Amino acid sequence: MQILIIEDERLAANRLEKLILSCESDAQVLAKIDSVEKSVEWLKKNPEPNLIFMDIQLADGLSFEIFEHTSITSPIIFTTAYDEYALKAFKVNSIDYLLKPIDKEELERALNKFHDLLPKNTQPYPLDQMATVMQMLSTTYKNRFLVKTGEHIKSIAVDEILFFFSRDKATYCHTVDNRNYLLDYSLEQIDGLVDPKVYFRVNRKYLVRIESIKDIISYSNSRLKLKFKNEHTEEPVVSRDRVSDFKAWLDR
Repeated sequence: MQILIIEDERLAANRLEKLILSCESDAQVLAKIDSVEKSVEWLKKNPEPNLIFMDIQLADGLSFEIFEHTSITSPIIFTTAYDEYALKAFKVNSIDYLLKPIDKEELERALNKFHDLLPKNTQPYPLDQMATVMQMLSTTYKNRFLVKTGEHIKSIAVDEILFFFSRDKATYCHTVDNRNYLLDYSLEQIDGLVDPKVYFRVNRKYLVRIESIKDIISYSNSRLKLKFKNEHTEEPVVSRDRVSDFKAWLDR
């Protein structure tokens, strides 16, 4: 089975290739491409692969722009850091999509779905539905959050928020003035509302801003421990399955 990987994060692309090869012994990764422009050029010059893994957000734009310049009939599995709600309109036109960091079991399920649906996927992807999703994904990220302080309501700029965290089934933001504010969002929802270039979900409980990190320390089991610049005493640990993507995020 011949596979094309379109992914702008080198470490993420390499990790995905290893996961694919561990699931499909006969798979051959033809190329790993990091931009819309290079993808269009490659697809015009080469026969279509059996399957394409395609990141949504590439170095020079959204991957849906590829379809505007070349006709693709290969089945596609999308990979993305965006939350599920933003992709429901497009799911019917792809084999599946995987949320980063990609889990091997989820990948195996997507590949099984590919094998089951392979004979049915022979038509180019409809540009009208792609345009709908592109508009959803191109919307600006949230700039402010409303919080309650007693009987008062306060608007906090995202630039003032060092990190978001969950505790006792509630979600909080921690600001530059070393205060915590309760939010009416789950951490999963916030992860889809803030710019992924600025904030990274290091584990189930913490979503951190890149400027908030004072130090990164090697920890047990190939994990990383973070120290914040302010007086916050907790030191969150980057989950082992997110370390590679976290390093790639720092190296943008």
